[in-house]
Amino acid sequence: MPCPWLAAAMATRGGGPAAAAVLLQLLGFLFLLRGVPSRAEDDTVAAGRPLSGGQSLVSKRGKFRLGFFQPDNSTQRWYLGIWYNQISVHTTVWVANRVTPISDPESSQLSISGDGNMVIVDHSSRSTVVWSTNVTATNSSTVGVILDNGNLVLADASNTSAVLWQSFDHLGDTWLPGGKLGRNKLTGEVTHLVAWKGYKDPTPSLFALELDPRGSSQYLLNWNGSEQYWSSGNWTGTAFAAVPEMTPTGASPVSEYTFGYVDGANESYFIYDVKDESVVTRFQVDVTGQIQFLTWVAAANEWVLFWSEPKRQCDVYSVCGPFGVCTENALPSCTCPRGFRQRDLAQWLQDDHTAGCARNTALQPCSAAAARDGQKKHSRRNDDRFYTMPNVRLPSNAQSTAAASAHDCELACLRNCSCTAYSYSGGGGCSLWYGDLINLQDTTSSGTTGGSSSSISIRLAASEFSSNGNTKKLIIGLVVGGFVTAVTAIVLATTFILRKRRIKSLRRVEGSLVAFTYRDLQLVTKNFSEKLGGGAFGSVFKGALPDGTLVAVKKLEGVRQGEKQFRAEVSTIGTIQHVNLIRLLGFCSEGSKRRLLVYEHMPNGSLDRHLFGASSQGQGVLSWDTRYQIALGVARGLDYLHEKCRDCIIHCDIKPENILLDDAFVPRVADFGLAKLMGRDFSRVLTTMRGTVGYLAPEWIAGTAVTAKADVFSYGMMLFEIVSGRRNVGQRADGTVDFFPSTAVSLLLDGDVRSAVDSQLGGSADVAQVERACKVACWCVQEDESLRPSMGMVVQILEGLVDVNVPPIPRSLKVLADPSKYAVEFFSGLPST
Repeated sequence: MPCPWLAAAMATRGGGPAAAAVLLQLLGFLFLLRGVPSRAEDDTVAAGRPLSGGQSLVSKRGKFRLGFFQPDNSTQRWYLGIWYNQISVHTTVWVANRVTPISDPESSQLSISGDGNMVIVDHSSRSTVVWSTNVTATNSSTVGVILDNGNLVLADASNTSAVLWQSFDHLGDTWLPGGKLGRNKLTGEVTHLVAWKGYKDPTPSLFALELDPRGSSQYLLNWNGSEQYWSSGNWTGTAFAAVPEMTPTGASPVSEYTFGYVDGANESYFIYDVKDESVVTRFQVDVTGQIQFLTWVAAANEWVLFWSEPKRQCDVYSVCGPFGVCTENALPSCTCPRGFRQRDLAQWLQDDHTAGCARNTALQPCSAAAARDGQKKHSRRNDDRFYTMPNVRLPSNAQSTAAASAHDCELACLRNCSCTAYSYSGGGGCSLWYGDLINLQDTTSSGTTGGSSSSISIRLAASEFSSNGNTKKLIIGLVVGGFVTAVTAIVLATTFILRKRRIKSLRRVEGSLVAFTYRDLQLVTKNFSEKLGGGAFGSVFKGALPDGTLVAVKKLEGVRQGEKQFRAEVSTIGTIQHVNLIRLLGFCSEGSKRRLLVYEHMPNGSLDRHLFGASSQGQGVLSWDTRYQIALGVARGLDYLHEKCRDCIIHCDIKPENILLDDAFVPRVADFGLAKLMGRDFSRVLTTMRGTVGYLAPEWIAGTAVTAKADVFSYGMMLFEIVSGRRNVGQRADGTVDFFPSTAVSLLLDGDVRSAVDSQLGGSADVAQVERACKVACWCVQEDESLRPSMGMVVQILEGLVDVNVPPIPRSLKVLADPSKYAVEFFSGLPST
């Protein structure tokens, strides 16, 4: 049976079949975008029954879905893939046409070809076959079936157990329970897990996992099929030697799985399975080059990492590409050294750093003869200089040469025009690098890993160095001359300028986060002198970057996460961009008590300043049109967080104070990532916090599992306040309680919604919009979360594309409308008991 609010939505305004038809078309369009089938759900594709457009196949028990999907809606690249059908976060486990995307799923189809193969045909390109199972032709008819273990099989139509081809033999980046990962001893063929190139790009990357092709029982991670950077160690009978997490111990999560290694006459393979079919798990090679074992936790509505290898991100070979610098437990983990920039910024923003860094200024070309003779033939190369990076793990593939001193080591590099860097370790040890620098790691903040910490001098064009020699001479002269005061002033001024230059240089890469130091933010905010406000998560201060950009700096309070987890969470938040979400520009993390977030500054402040007592604060009264657009914009922002991010993000604290307004009064939802940063137990704090209790969904108070519908409830309570221009709970002159949501519902039932509008507007409001807003608000605050609409549906209703009936009055509104049900504690920020 459909949800009551959806059934009510089918009752259209104006009575008409035409309006109902518009709604059905809208829903059909939404289903197409989500990959929901327009034909009856089936698990089989057969001759004469192809799959195309928004159609999809669903396994018998509904666990997996197969269809066309678009990992990045900013590009016209579509793929045929398999994803989980019963979890809220879209997670793809297999992709057919990883290297040959199609541009239009409507003109392409998955079908059974004349020779019995399963194929993807692109009819927009002369009926080109872009992918095929490519099995030997068979005389029998065949079908393609998606199974409940996530395996897509090509089988005999009359006997589907006779499998001719299966996706489990052609894995992508994910290994599911029941699948084999091994080696065919007869053909020598090895099954690989190959990572996606980017989080929105299924193209095979350079990182892959395979069973040792030399015959041992260990698994290897390699780069580009050549460089091995991790080994599991051999199978001991219960676990791999280098993965102790796999050994079952007590209530360890690994106890939920069975692992086994089979070494047969024709094949060797590793297999794992789950003891409880309700457990959802996957094993993948991540974009970062690490292997990860994850389990879906429904209560948290997210994938939880059980273990990953290699443990240190910087141990992945060439994870940051040529000349890229890896920093462990940092954000971002890959950066470019001085004199270099990201070779492909678009790929970097997708967390694919393998293209590495390119020089800002190219070195003069090195002739073949010069390279062969080890000579510097171009006179303009005489001015090449070296930038020295301290505290680094040295790159791979160094060549040693004898040198009596660091100067001799530098000269040895200068004498060969192919030399790009050198490092002198003392005692005659000189290391030279030719060509690209691979696996360069900054160990300043993380300590050395995989070797001792050293320094390296990287060759740059002379133009990369500013001509500051005269300034240095002047300073020295002043010191010698005794002008101590002047020198001090110059040093202070230089420090200030350099720090401003440092902050400005940090902001050169658009779209990436800036890792500020605490001192940077003291400078930006004038030592936190101008406070903009404060709330549950800390105080906010106004600041200005050197280029004049205004920012809001929030000091976080009560964050109990570790450094690595905090940076990972901030990284997730920083990638989310939407016109109705506040943009995170950077962060600071220097210990648990110096954690700050840097946001864009919103000149019109928070919504509560304009709704409640605007005249007393010198604020203009918001017009009805502006209020309605604010309500619609907030709904769009929440819909993006709930449905369109890589992971569903529940805000957990929707209220006017967390809605900021730019110079055009476009709303931005703020603090949308702090629920994730603070941890789930922060809700216990919120329930005792003044000004927030009025927005909490019943499930928060009851202590039950919280879903995105908790945000829907809070949004509904805030929407009542946008309509009325006052707090939902007030106190009348006679001391009784005035609870506006109950009043609004009564006016809605009486057909007098205009009286619900803020009196300061003098009746200037679109009555149809007021009625729509009140209906939406009442549906949103239903006690049963299954009755509440999604934020996507709220957007459709507010846009006037869908209409709803008057909802039932929630019992809580009836109770709260009765003054006798209130206790004095309510006004101190506590719910009455």
